[in-house]
Amino acid sequence: MDWLKTVPDWFYEFPEMNGSLLREGTRAVDQAYKAFSRAWGDTIEAIFRPLLDFLLWFESLLLTTPWWIVLLVATAIVWFSSHSRKITIGTVVALLLIGIFGMWEDTMRTLSIIVVCTLLSIVIGLPIGILMSRSDRVQAIVSPILDVMQTMPSFVYLIPIVMLLGIGLIPGLLVVVIYAMPPIIRLTNLGIRLVDKEVLEAADAFGASTWQRLTGVQLPLALPTIMAGINQTIMMALAMVVVASLIGVRGLGQPVLQAITNQYFAQGVMNGLAIVAIAIIFDRTSQAYGHRLQRHREAAHG
Repeated sequence: MDWLKTVPDWFYEFPEMNGSLLREGTRAVDQAYKAFSRAWGDTIEAIFRPLLDFLLWFESLLLTTPWWIVLLVATAIVWFSSHSRKITIGTVVALLLIGIFGMWEDTMRTLSIIVVCTLLSIVIGLPIGILMSRSDRVQAIVSPILDVMQTMPSFVYLIPIVMLLGIGLIPGLLVVVIYAMPPIIRLTNLGIRLVDKEVLEAADAFGASTWQRLTGVQLPLALPTIMAGINQTIMMALAMVVVASLIGVRGLGQPVLQAITNQYFAQGVMNGLAIVAIAIIFDRTSQAYGHRLQRHREAAHG
């Protein structure tokens, strides 16, 4: 054991030194971020003000509209999207049960934020997916970022956003969008890259511009795959409902959080089942619409 005498003293102190460096580094980062939050928090909040106004307007629209009108509109959307009697009847039954058990208002609040988050994810994610499909370099840069967004624990998203914007609808909306956006980006990229090269060559032969090739060929052919991405985005947004309720997002997540805190088993299960019902409606409807697009594409090429 004489070789131990040759080990320098700093080797034994290395774990403590490492821990000290980590504490100093995290303290410096925290102080810098707090300073950034104080300097730019109000400006960033003002940027998102129109989005908050739209969300509040849409939520108020769903809450003030008579329930039977909302039910008719939802049924019509599901029918024209899926053309399935089972899915349409299931939607009517689920929404009626939600109303009967007194969860209608919370469900409308959840629907409003899910719709807005999905639209925002599409508006941001679709162009990023298109850029990824057109450049391997962009794909190499964006893919690791998407990996971090999908694997980072959802509660970690709350820390910087709450420090920056406080508690409320906008922080909750941003948390949901960050968590739910990766699927639409990935599947938009994948769908465009899977478009048959012979079809693109034919478009070039007819003198199509880059924009015409994208809008007239690539996006229509990739639409079933993009719809699968939208489906996954909606599912991930719904999965964040309970987490977002921690920072003030009202809806079905708040009763579930109250049930966890106060150990109300029945309340938690009922509101959880309402979230499941909404998720199934979105999932089956978007899947059926994607299958319809796929069949239409196959018939056009057949």
